[in-house]
Amino acid sequence: MKLRTIAEGDYEKIKPLINHWWGGREMAHLLPKLFFTHFNNTSFIIEKDRQVVGFLIGFLSQTNLSEAYIHFVGVHPEYRNQNIARGLYQAFFDQIIDFGRTNVKCITSPVNKTSIAFHTKMGFSIEDGDSEVNGIAVSKDYDGPGQDRVLFVINL
Repeated sequence: MKLRTIAEGDYEKIKPLINHWWGGREMAHLLPKLFFTHFNNTSFIIEKDRQVVGFLIGFLSQTNLSEAYIHFVGVHPEYRNQNIARGLYQAFFDQIIDFGRTNVKCITSPVNKTSIAFHTKMGFSIEDGDSEVNGIAVSKDYDGPGQDRVLFVINL
């Protein structure tokens, strides 16, 4: 498997995969081409035999100079549980440390129990929210009405 930074042309490879990888959920609109154009040096792709098996889109916070943010991560369903996501996260952590960043933040939906379990296993803490769903702290309406989110942070 080959790990490398994302290139602008990877957008055309990844966009058609997103909804399929998320079991038919409409998710592609959350990943516009601008991420592939403007955040190449902090976003990564893993390929096997020229096939995309995973990707991570991340960037440096412009507001908080100690922070970086992971926006979107995907792993091909046939390659899950093979440490693809862990490898992508480690590449991101290594890169942002080179930029002097020490904190990483990301979010997920409270219904995404797999994501919650993955992030806590990776050492992320769940930030305090203003509500709770199934014992998990949640920030109500974080992304708009009815769009509650679980907020994560890890200090490297």
